[in-house]
Amino acid sequence: MTAPALFALHPTANGRQIGVITLHAEKSLNALSLAMIRAVTPTLLEWRDNPDIVCVLLQGAGEKAFCAGGDVVAMHDAIRNGDFATTDAFFTEEYALDYAIHTYPKPILAWGHGIVMGGGLGLLVGASHRVVTERSRIAMPEVTIGLYPDVGGSWFLNRLPGRLGIYLGLTGASFNAADALFTGMADFALPSALRDELCQELAAIAWTGQGEQDKRLLSSQLRELSRLTQLELPPSPIRAHYDAIQSLTDYDSVDEMVAAITRYEGADEWLRAGAKKLAAGSPTSMRLIVAAQQRARHLSLQQVFDMELNLSRQCCRHPDFAEGVRALLVEKDNTPRWSPASLAEVDEALIAGFFMPPQ
Repeated sequence: MTAPALFALHPTANGRQIGVITLHAEKSLNALSLAMIRAVTPTLLEWRDNPDIVCVLLQGAGEKAFCAGGDVVAMHDAIRNGDFATTDAFFTEEYALDYAIHTYPKPILAWGHGIVMGGGLGLLVGASHRVVTERSRIAMPEVTIGLYPDVGGSWFLNRLPGRLGIYLGLTGASFNAADALFTGMADFALPSALRDELCQELAAIAWTGQGEQDKRLLSSQLRELSRLTQLELPPSPIRAHYDAIQSLTDYDSVDEMVAAITRYEGADEWLRAGAKKLAAGSPTSMRLIVAAQQRARHLSLQQVFDMELNLSRQCCRHPDFAEGVRALLVEKDNTPRWSPASLAEVDEALIAGFFMPPQ
């Protein structure tokens, strides 16, 4: 058994330490497992209370992914076995970790290189310093597996310009580093080749041990690095399609929005991919995604995580989640049998039930 996460301490030039957390499941693209969460959370909290540690670097093992989301195949197996205690524990502890990152008093630099999806985006967005690279590929594709953008997604997608959060949630559209910077889901873009020098760069900072002051020092260092390296990124499709996205989502009902997005038959590949993904998604997820963002609009971050915990626990008890994972990731026949099968059959009472704790 390999360790689900690796931990290291690196000395700084002025006698302090930088804590490095490496998500260590390269074969599964560093997907978050319960074992990984249970390794990372106590270490992160211990480092929070250790005055010698001034900064945390959070990264994924290997070159392919920061974190491709939660280990939904393990959750599929638990659901099939009726083991809801495990799925409940996973979501409870994952959201506690996310919240700890969002509210961490010291700087956390998340190196969002490669694939960053679902739960991986939850980790990245919560960090005080979110770094992407020319090879970052980001998405919240939960609609395709009968889930919804969780891990605080109901909170941070709501804070994107216009109706981008609704569009990205419904379509699970893939986006890049330039998109992450444009939407505010990342702060800096650095070349992926800089990763090996990162600890050296961090060690040279004149850390003070004062959280807010150290966050400003880290920002200054990353800003200088980004100016020196002048990384050229592929253009941002979200920026390019902003007006089209606003038009496609400018409806009062989920039904009209879904119809408009899936009807798109223009020449643009990015919009076509979003339309295709939405058309193949769970009808229940479609209503749930919009309802969650609407309800979360005026909630605090903690209230959003509380709401999402009910939603996610209920999703485990609804047939679509296990069925979506089966079709896309287990048996890979890509023909999920959604229940209900159409958007028209998903009524308000069904969706309202997701917001209540399971009995």
